Amino acid sequence: MSFLSATLSRVKPSPTIAMTAKAAELRAAGRDVIGLSAGEPDFDTPQNIKDAAVAAIAAGKTKYTAPDGIPELKQAICAKFTRDNGLDYAPAQVSVGTGGKQTLYNALMATLNPGDEVIIPAPYWVSYPDMVLLAGGTPVPVETSLENRFKLTAEQLEAAITPKTKWFIFNSPSNPTGAGYSWDELKALTDVLMRHPHVWVMSDDMYEHLAYDGFQFCTPAQVEPGLYERTLTCNGVSKAYAMTGWRIGYAAGPVELIAAMRKIQSQSTSNPCSISQWAAVEALNGTQEFLAPNNEMFKRRRDLVVDMLNQIDGLTCPTPEGAFYVYPSIAGLIGKTTPAGTVIDSDEAFATVLLEEADVAVVFGAAFGLSPNFRVSYATSDAALTEACTRIQRFCASLK
Repeated sequence: MSFLSATLSRVKPSPTIAMTAKAAELRAAGRDVIGLSAGEPDFDTPQNIKDAAVAAIAAGKTKYTAPDGIPELKQAICAKFTRDNGLDYAPAQVSVGTGGKQTLYNALMATLNPGDEVIIPAPYWVSYPDMVLLAGGTPVPVETSLENRFKLTAEQLEAAITPKTKWFIFNSPSNPTGAGYSWDELKALTDVLMRHPHVWVMSDDMYEHLAYDGFQFCTPAQVEPGLYERTLTCNGVSKAYAMTGWRIGYAAGPVELIAAMRKIQSQSTSNPCSISQWAAVEALNGTQEFLAPNNEMFKRRRDLVVDMLNQIDGLTCPTPEGAFYVYPSIAGLIGKTTPAGTVIDSDEAFATVLLEEADVAVVFGAAFGLSPNFRVSYATSDAALTEACTRIQRFCASLK
């Protein structure tokens, strides 16, 4: 009889981390593998933010802090929400966690009971359903379509809501598709939510500042103020500020929910790293001048990847509004065979053989709940992207 918890049988390891690890393994064995699987900017953390961390160390700011964040960071987060989103929060409405993932997890752990349902548009970030399962809830994936640019419609949301629905998880711009919802598209969804007062909204805004072609970011409580009292607006410094390893995420919402999240954090990890918190204060309060040139670079990379992938017969790659991912469909490649005789019968088979035979690491679509697709992260150099896309073109051309 196993001594491990039965809860573990309900969840699986992160496929994105698994693919990144496999690529690293092959690289260590001497293979020239290009990794397009990790959702991590290749830019260094801006110097002013690193300097703030060094200053915090020199000043001895290396002790325990309040479980869910120092007052200075909570004030900076409140100022950010006012400045960027027109949302007013008090420090008591803010929770700071060890990365964005922890704030989402704490909220689900604090609110879900067995039988509670959580609506998750698919494709989704790989961790959403598993966090719901760990918290004892039931994930309810709702598949979007390539034809609708991977965006959930109001009709789909309405049809998915039941008396058991506790949360609706919303992510724009999206991981893995980069799809961003316009004000009108989001308003159609919030109109549905206003008709169902028992449904809470978890808005994951981690890619807020990564938007292209004039796309204007908006968040649910901003679009529909009537949802303010039942929305948890989540964000972090990982992506836009190139601070993935610093592990700082945050969320703002009703005081009662934030207090419940604090209780869970106080008995699990306690406070996020004190040095990282002071760095995040500088990230949010300091200059934002680097965001625009970084976005220009990401946009150029996006266009390069979309153009090269759309040259492949059997592959369709829409142009996303934000984030740093594309999510091409390989519907036209299913059933084909590699020169070595492997049949491409799924997107997982495609990603596996692409890594083994072409030395390119991507993540298969089934991991994100919608097939047959794969995710490419274009948060790497133009040279690496060009070479990777050339290899993908060559690999696809070799299929019979």
